Amino acid sequence: MLFTGTGVAIVTPFKNDGTVDFEALRRIVNHCINGQVDYIVVLGTTGESITLNANEKADVARCVVDTTAGRVQVVIGVGGNDTAKMVDAVKHTNFDGISGLLSVTPYYNRPAQAGLIGHYKAIAAISPVPVILYNVPGRTGVNMTAETTLTLAHEVDNIVAVKEASGMLMQMTQIMKGRPDNFSVISGDDALSLPLVALGGQGVISVVANAFPREISTIIRESSANNYTAAQAAQYAMCDLFETLFAEGNPSGIKAALNILGLSQNVLRLPLVPVSQKTYDVLESLIKKMKV
Repeated sequence: MLFTGTGVAIVTPFKNDGTVDFEALRRIVNHCINGQVDYIVVLGTTGESITLNANEKADVARCVVDTTAGRVQVVIGVGGNDTAKMVDAVKHTNFDGISGLLSVTPYYNRPAQAGLIGHYKAIAAISPVPVILYNVPGRTGVNMTAETTLTLAHEVDNIVAVKEASGMLMQMTQIMKGRPDNFSVISGDDALSLPLVALGGQGVISVVANAFPREISTIIRESSANNYTAAQAAQYAMCDLFETLFAEGNPSGIKAALNILGLSQNVLRLPLVPVSQKTYDVLESLIKKMKV
């Protein structure tokens, strides 16, 4: 299977003037690799890709590819709700050094399941790299059902995985029950990654691993090896942090954590804003207790 273990949905750090902080980006990428993540996902939701212009996206992707220098695989996010524009975007994406394409379900226009199938088949037909489906109904307004995911998994060779962030373990279980042997089911939710792996999933594309790559990698590695006592202990140690990091949305929480750790500035682009001082203080207290 492709894209197994711990992936990290990398943030896009900004300077205080709002421009991309490439020095901080390289620092975070190296921090994640040193923490034993297996691959990096650039230009996803956590990377605030929706607020980056075309030149910034290209520069951020190149920075991540160059910094990884082949040490881990890189997956690039390309998403939108206009299929024709999506196909054109994929055609004009530089895939040098890129191992996979992560594409979120179309948002706002709320397509039927048949529309999702047509959308992804069009993307897969033009993509030069394997495609990971991304189902996150809390953001997009549409849930890609298990039946739809399985249709795409069985009918399209170039669709090799799904990042499932629906929060519905029964739906994820149905996908794993009916999938082809080489199709990966990846958690899109840090807190659900251990139970998903226990059910047969292949790991996580993690937000939290930006700041705590070793801790998330331990949860995935131990649960994948059926060492559930160790995996549970690692999960329990992180549960308060999981809750606080997402209390005021993503990537606001993880950017606060990265700032506390001295890895980047606590800057987001509107309409996103930093977490409140109260949440920041709680995060700082939790991180100090972890002795990171």
